[in-house]
Amino acid sequence: MTDNAGTITRNGLWTNNPALVQLLGLCPLLAVSGTVVNALGLSVATLAVLMGSNLAVSLLRHYVSDAVRLPAFVMIIAALVTCAEMLMRAFTYELYQILGIFIPLIVTNCAILGRADGFARKNPPLPALLDGLMMGLGFGAVLVLLGAIRELIGQGTLFANMHLLFGDVARGWVWTPIDNYPNFLFAVLPPGAFVVTGLLIALKNAIDSGAEARRARAPIERGSKRVRVTGKIT
Repeated sequence: MTDNAGTITRNGLWTNNPALVQLLGLCPLLAVSGTVVNALGLSVATLAVLMGSNLAVSLLRHYVSDAVRLPAFVMIIAALVTCAEMLMRAFTYELYQILGIFIPLIVTNCAILGRADGFARKNPPLPALLDGLMMGLGFGAVLVLLGAIRELIGQGTLFANMHLLFGDVARGWVWTPIDNYPNFLFAVLPPGAFVVTGLLIALKNAIDSGAEARRARAPIERGSKRVRVTGKIT
């Protein structure tokens, strides 16, 4: 069974978003989203692992028995996480140190194993790869948005320390809308992450409810219709 590209895209980015609907991967979502650069770094790593695992599972779906299915999927994910960890350690070492244990903990992210078992093992490689891309982008978008809100409210800056991910060219990217901003520590700490995440979930639910209400109020098309009648009426 293969979903079309539009459905896969809509599910990953909105309808079945891993962070706002499935509520998966909340540990890194709440722990490292204090700044945009932290959130973006973990988002890129998670996206790469999600796409790679979906593709690998789809390619191997006919060769892995149900008895060893989940252990095999975990081994695939662990191998990809190790590759991502080594790449970050080589090219973005300072950011790697900041993210710390949350990079290897990508292995335990239920969103990745859930997509491997729930979608990739049932579909061909291309839909599975697209599902990994869209689910990763949906998760990453929430993570980066959460990081931006918390950084802006908590520190009064946006895009600070982006050089940790993009190099020296990004040192001047920081935006400080308010000079001498008094830091709001609550937004940077984990309780602030819970509050902001709850508000984002509430906002999505409100948007969905409003869209559903508009569809319910939509006028029903009226007018004459031609009806073809066959057979003999007596």
